[in-house]
Amino acid sequence: MSPANSPVWAVVVAAGRGSRFGSGGLPKVHQPLLGKSVLAWSCEAFLRHPRVAAVVLVHAADDRRVLALACHGDARLHLTPGSDERAASVRAGLAAARGAGAPDRALMLIHDGARPCVSAGEIDAVIDAASDAGDHGALLALPVTDTLKRRTGQQVQGTVDRNDLARALTPQAFRLAVLDAALAAADAAATTDDASAMEQAGFTPQLVWGQAANLKITFADDLPLAAFWLQQQGRAA
Repeated sequence: MSPANSPVWAVVVAAGRGSRFGSGGLPKVHQPLLGKSVLAWSCEAFLRHPRVAAVVLVHAADDRRVLALACHGDARLHLTPGSDERAASVRAGLAAARGAGAPDRALMLIHDGARPCVSAGEIDAVIDAASDAGDHGALLALPVTDTLKRRTGQQVQGTVDRNDLARALTPQAFRLAVLDAALAAADAAATTDDASAMEQAGFTPQLVWGQAANLKITFADDLPLAAFWLQQQGRAA
């Protein structure tokens, strides 16, 4: 089914606390970045994309800062509270999308709110790949280029063959009903992203090579790098 026959929605997940950031209480998605918050950049990437019909922002239940987002007044942005567990947050986003009119065959782009530098080209690429892959879906990824070490504590136990490995990015794109069923049946401990839930259900998602700019804000040092990439992309002055 092509995007023309199946609407595209985005679910931006931002219900976590980002404890590794060390921000003194301010969640990483609300950190300032070139005059906006990290989360504002992430949401606006999808709201401004011509192929995305609507965006569901999944936030922490007690997060009032989402009401201050510049894009909060956009009628295509829907807010819903999430959970500390990512899979539960994604399912909350899917339920909110259904409630707002998304059909079961809608293509859902699941994106981390802490990835502000996703490009329009990456969004196009994952939509196209997921549309061609049917129920299997697709995800952005990068090939692993560093040498990988297996360790116990800080002791090296061996070197891992990286040739067949990839780093998963977001967005990851799957049909609404198919992803919801996979998340409901998945082993929570083994579900680190949406693709892993789909894999447990027997699907083989398509990898789409993304860009190094699509970094996830994890530590304070990531913010200047994100600012650089946004400026390189022409999204910021």
